Formats: sequence, C-alpha cells, structure tokens
Amino acid sequence: MSCLFCRIARGEIPARKVFEDGEIVAFEDINPQAPVHLLIIPRQHIATANELRAEDDGLVGRLHRVAADLARDRKLAERGYRVVLNCNAEAGQSVFHLHLHLLGGRAMHWPPG
Repeated sequence: MSCLFCRIARGEIPARKVFEDGEIVAFEDINPQAPVHLLIIPRQHIATANELRAEDDGLVGRLHRVAADLARDRKLAERGYRVVLNCNAEAGQSVFHLHLHLLGGRAMHWPPG
C-alpha cells in the first residue's frame, strides 16, 4: 500500500519514532503545532474513524493508552495535553490513515480551529 503512514510504519520512509510495537507506531509530527506533537498510528491501515468496527475497539483503546503513556513520559500529564482524532478533510485530516495527535507543552485554547 502506498499510504504515507503505512510506509512509515514499515520503515520505508524515515520518521523520528518514539514508540513502536506489533500494533502501534508513534512518531514526531514534521509540522508540529505545539512543543510536543506526536502522531500515534495503528500499523493496520484504517482510513478514517468511519471505518472502525467493533473488533477495533481494543486497538482504539491501546492507541489512547499509548498516547497517555507518551504524555507521562514527556511530563505533560500533570500540566495537561490534548489528544485529537480528525475524521475526513473538513475536520483537518490530510493523511487518510487513522491517527491520534498528541499535543502538549503549551496552553491549549477552546474552541480549537
């Protein structure tokens, strides 16, 4: 598959990986929107949240747990951080491979965008 994030997960495209196991890869965003901006992706190609199935529930939970672990590792847990999942172009999704954004290290404002 020629999906950018699939290629990163397979190691075909370099990325500054901060975590990986058999199911999940996390790496630094190349266009960070905060002092900490990581992308957390499943190795399995799922284009958007709209394609998630009941059997993906465990994977989605693991994605969030990895995000929380990475936030703790970067000393963001007490200060606060944001986890974002964009779905489709109007929401800001530009790579159509499910991914979480972990953002922190600065004050986040609401509403976003």
